[in-house]
Amino acid sequence: MNVSIIGASGYSGAELAKLLANHPQFCLKGCFVSQQSLDKGKQLSELYPEHAGLLDITLQPLYEEYFEQIAADSDYVCLCTDHKVSVDLAPKFLDLGVKVFDLSGGFRLANSSLYEQYYGFTHAHQALLDQAQYGLVEWNQAGIKHAQLIAVAGCYPTAALNALKPLKNAGLISDAQIIINAVSGVTGAGRKAALKTQFCEVSLSPYGLFNHRHGPEITQYLDHPVLFTPHLGNFSRGILETIYVQLADNVTESDVAAAYQSLAEEPLIRLKGNVLPTIKGVAGTPYVDIGWQQQGKQLIVIAAIDNLLKGAAGQALQCMNIVSGFDATKGLKD
Repeated sequence: MNVSIIGASGYSGAELAKLLANHPQFCLKGCFVSQQSLDKGKQLSELYPEHAGLLDITLQPLYEEYFEQIAADSDYVCLCTDHKVSVDLAPKFLDLGVKVFDLSGGFRLANSSLYEQYYGFTHAHQALLDQAQYGLVEWNQAGIKHAQLIAVAGCYPTAALNALKPLKNAGLISDAQIIINAVSGVTGAGRKAALKTQFCEVSLSPYGLFNHRHGPEITQYLDHPVLFTPHLGNFSRGILETIYVQLADNVTESDVAAAYQSLAEEPLIRLKGNVLPTIKGVAGTPYVDIGWQQQGKQLIVIAAIDNLLKGAAGQALQCMNIVSGFDATKGLKD
């Protein structure tokens, strides 16, 4: 299967390019950046020298006249672009008959009106929001398999939903709001230069209080109210979430453990029980580590992922594997 990446110079795009270049059944046909990008004309391995010899691929500027050729060359197009850019590009490639895997948040929310509040732009494609399948692999393989447009799940929601959906589906959660405190490495903020992500400026700090776009995403796919607070950490990659859950009456520790057994056969889920996950335990891997401890009706769940290898590029690769009829973990575990 031939794949082209739009927005290949960012952290997610480069990680995905590496995974595709190493995949036995995918061929990386092209890597593109915006016309204004300072990276155009450079080789991807020039930006990421650790991939020298593997990603000696020239980053081409994306001109409108290239779209038909990209579609002719590609079975799949991956959008590692800004949310609004993805919303503009996806309809064009879909009309050309290409399957689109969007790593941005451009098609994750069901209601177009929420995009003004949480993303800051007007979403003009409600029909595509209705059509898009949510790319949370452990919970939507059937929907992903036959989709033309896959909205790859956000990195924070990937950890939160895998940690919470087993409890929700088992009816173990009370009606109380769930509190999620999450911290991400700096790659989660993107590669574009900004003062807050410079080495000497990075400190553990909260952001997006009450209005971060992943809050409504988690709420939508969990079907339960959450209060989500993200933090930027002074490390390069990984996400750790501490989740506070008020349990329903008479829920035992055995009930909680039994609920998590619904994920026991998932190849990229590691159930840690009372052994609490860490960033070190998942960085550079495609796994979701989930641990928990209970005291009465209060449950604290800890979930950890690598934000690039499970939260973005790795999960996009899983979605492409599923659409192609391959094992979902091909190219990630073997």
